[in-house]
Amino acid sequence: MQDALREMLHTWTNGGWVMAALALVALIAYATVINLLISLHYRGIKKASDPDIHRWIGDPTTAPRRLRELIRYTQDEVHSLADIEGRFREVEAAQILDVERRLAFVNVMVVSAPLFGLLGTVLGMLLTFKAISVGGSSTAEVIAKGISEALVATQSGMMVAIPGLLMAYVAKRWRNEYVVFLTRLEGITLRHFRGEFHGMTRHFVRKAPKASAKTAEPTQTSVPVLT
Repeated sequence: MQDALREMLHTWTNGGWVMAALALVALIAYATVINLLISLHYRGIKKASDPDIHRWIGDPTTAPRRLRELIRYTQDEVHSLADIEGRFREVEAAQILDVERRLAFVNVMVVSAPLFGLLGTVLGMLLTFKAISVGGSSTAEVIAKGISEALVATQSGMMVAIPGLLMAYVAKRWRNEYVVFLTRLEGITLRHFRGEFHGMTRHFVRKAPKASAKTAEPTQTSVPVLT
């Protein structure tokens, strides 16, 4: 344990001032994405079957605690199917857009980590070239310090970015699963209340199949389809 701490301290001191910026980026990015993952984990229902969702819609008190308020919100004081659709659009605007904003912020933080590492590499190489141009008895020591700073900054930037990218991918996948669940919940809710709100019936015109030359011209048939 002490050896690991000494190695981390050695890396920190050899990386230059860029290490402080990388530490701040890592702290912000990881805190944001971990908070987002926890939020999505408690928000989404991944293995709910259609009969379970039907039961929750019919009686919201039987739904999981984190879904009761959402289901009640989509049902309370609605007077038409359009009202239900509007409630679901409000839920998406309040929850999905917030997730997307936080995901975009995490991606910016993660992408900035290797850029800071590249900045540290450039600064280390500049220090190396300066030592070469000046010369003197301490040239070798300054060159070694510059190369070490360049390599440590690049390594640290990649070490911050790779785990962040993996966690951002998981968060994006859970976000997509939650969107699919909301779509299923909306569709089943609309079917559940269609009879109560006298769901509309639309008609479309379908052409009859082609007849032979001896038969009459194809007719058009009006077929009712429940929406």
